[in-house]
Amino acid sequence: MAVTSGHRRQWGAEKTTAPMSIKHPVPSLRKIVAGRLAIIVTIAAWFMYVVTTIMREFVEGDTESLRFVLEAVSYVFVVTALTFSASMYLLARQGALYRFRDHMRTPRGPLDQHFDQGTGHEITVLIPSYKEELDVVAKTVWSAALQEFPSKRVVLLIDDPPNPTDPADIEQLAATRSLPVAIAEEMAAPRKRFEESSDLILNELASSQHVSREVLAHVSEDYGYAAEWLERKAENHPMVDHTDAFFADRVLLGLAGDLRLTKIALDGALAQDTAPPPERLRQLHNRLLWIFSAEVMAFERKQFHSLSHEANKAMNLNAYIGLMGKRWNVEPSAAGNILVPAAPEGDCDLDVPWTTYILTLDADSMLLRDYCVRLVHVLEEPGNERIAVIQTPYSSYRGAPSRIERMAGATTDIQHILHQGMTYYNATFWVGANAVIRRAALEDIVERQTVGGFEILTYVQDRTVIEDTESSIDLGTHGWTLENYPERLSYSATPPDFGSLIVQRRRWANGGLLIMPKFARQLRERRYRRERVLLREVWLRVNYMASISWASAGLVFLLAFPYDSRLLSPWVILAAAPYFLCMASDLRDSGHRPSDIFRIYGFNLVLLAVNIAGVVKSIQQALTNTKIPFARTPKVQNRTAAPGIYVFVPLVIVGFSIVTFMRDYQVENWGNAIFAATNATLCLYAILAYIGVRAAITDMVLGVVNWLYVPEKQSRRKSRKARREALAQRRAEDAARPVAWEAILYHGDRRLGRDTVRKNDLRRRIKPR
Repeated sequence: MAVTSGHRRQWGAEKTTAPMSIKHPVPSLRKIVAGRLAIIVTIAAWFMYVVTTIMREFVEGDTESLRFVLEAVSYVFVVTALTFSASMYLLARQGALYRFRDHMRTPRGPLDQHFDQGTGHEITVLIPSYKEELDVVAKTVWSAALQEFPSKRVVLLIDDPPNPTDPADIEQLAATRSLPVAIAEEMAAPRKRFEESSDLILNELASSQHVSREVLAHVSEDYGYAAEWLERKAENHPMVDHTDAFFADRVLLGLAGDLRLTKIALDGALAQDTAPPPERLRQLHNRLLWIFSAEVMAFERKQFHSLSHEANKAMNLNAYIGLMGKRWNVEPSAAGNILVPAAPEGDCDLDVPWTTYILTLDADSMLLRDYCVRLVHVLEEPGNERIAVIQTPYSSYRGAPSRIERMAGATTDIQHILHQGMTYYNATFWVGANAVIRRAALEDIVERQTVGGFEILTYVQDRTVIEDTESSIDLGTHGWTLENYPERLSYSATPPDFGSLIVQRRRWANGGLLIMPKFARQLRERRYRRERVLLREVWLRVNYMASISWASAGLVFLLAFPYDSRLLSPWVILAAAPYFLCMASDLRDSGHRPSDIFRIYGFNLVLLAVNIAGVVKSIQQALTNTKIPFARTPKVQNRTAAPGIYVFVPLVIVGFSIVTFMRDYQVENWGNAIFAATNATLCLYAILAYIGVRAAITDMVLGVVNWLYVPEKQSRRKSRKARREALAQRRAEDAARPVAWEAILYHGDRRLGRDTVRKNDLRRRIKPR
């Protein structure tokens, strides 16, 4: 399907928009054996390096120099830390290969039978949104509303300021508020048709033990109608960028293809004068009813003073989750509307039903058609009662028009594989773009506090900006587990430019160190419960939370410090080789280029300052015990400006690497010279490819201008005059304005209203003549 984007496609970007297959290919025995050998070679090469290079130098060489001793110790530490991270990558990758080999996809028939029996198959889809583009949110809501699930409630959690003054913001907010209504109205026609035909079919099947040709033909026609409805919507959907192509091809036409396949089977039964059993036919028609029966609505927590207004995604989710299972009335107050519990029966202003499962979905993500049924089916299988969260770690949209978006997508697809492998070793982390959560698990980790006289419930922690990682630790402490389903059923957007990538990666780098003490407490709790904790699980979790700190510090040491040539050895290269070779293989299997390993290395070089800033922010947060504001990743069409310092540092890396190369070349320190030349080349390529010369100059100039710019100060006389005029104007406004008696009675604090008597005014009134 052609994409008519208004943005010029960069050289080196992706040309195809076809995503990877839903089911991972089954790895061969040779691939699995090669993965094991990669782990062995990495560890063995590190051991040989320590023995043959470091220990030999200390035993046979001249180690009287304190500088050499310090260099050797620091170099071994850096090599060991990087080798450990490489080993954890290989270990997680190996676990993913085992899972892909053993995974058996549940057929459609057992799924329909499972959800046709019993009750409690209800799910609430929560989509937090903050000033998102309307077409981005619309595709996300549609992908959730068309899920094949018996009972689903899709709630768009709008977090925009509820009373904007800017005309553009007013228009955007109005359009976002009307989006759920428009989607519900568009789905009303097919839903009404299938409800009416469902009554007819049930009556026909109830009066006969066999399926008549008329009933079978009716069901076939309904499947044809549903497929045509989806195909017509896909054809009319505007093709602006690669995400629109994904929505039309995979969300709409993918579902239509499944329905057409069922219609072909039913038509085949008609042609052969046979029919499925009545029970199976009823299940098939219920599937159509499930697809087009979704309750779609919007909710704005900022319209209610009694709910948390913390500026982060976690508290947006917590505000709605805390209301579920109760009935509420809206009462006005001087501070704004508040929610108070309503009686169990009778009318109420807001009825928020309880559901067994909650699906959290980022506003820039999309789900494939059977995400809910397959994941909830796993949760309801015997033996999985203690799984709290299940998800498919998101993959990237293909066909990215920019090089940096393609590279960010490549790293995302690599992380998808690693998260699958971490589940094999019971080291799963919740990745917050999408997840099905068991409500009972959230009740176990809820924290209650009173703020401003209102009870605030916190299910998903907002202490750090990586709320999903901390919640994973909380769930494990209470005896719950997490699961990654080994298929590709969810996709999410990646930053389209360097500025938005900085916002995302700086957030990802912040918070991991803060969670480490909580993880230590979890291990103590699990040992107290006599749970078996394997060392590889601990290693994988520690590496996931803290590796970005030691990897960034180690890379800085290798870049900046001229290590003695005696510390270099081919064993170091051999220890790193399996990591890069396996990553190249994983990139190829994910539809990328094996040579992207070099581009990813340069990509990480330009992000070095960003990662270090995130780690420093974590340390600052630990020392000050304050929350870090949640910075949302911009997903917009126009370019997001990057802070000048993050553009300047990669240039410094290039310049310093060139100087290092020239110095080491002159003294014939060939190992360091080659390393410096490689860093300079790849980092320079990354600057040109991912930032761009014009954008880099613009961002650095803006950074300098913003740093130097100081608003012009008024003279002392003008300042005093302005203050007197402002005070006089305020007093005139106070005298004309009626007393805000509601605010006085509600707040009881004169600081919160102008209409109360000021201290100076009171003195002036009682001053004797």
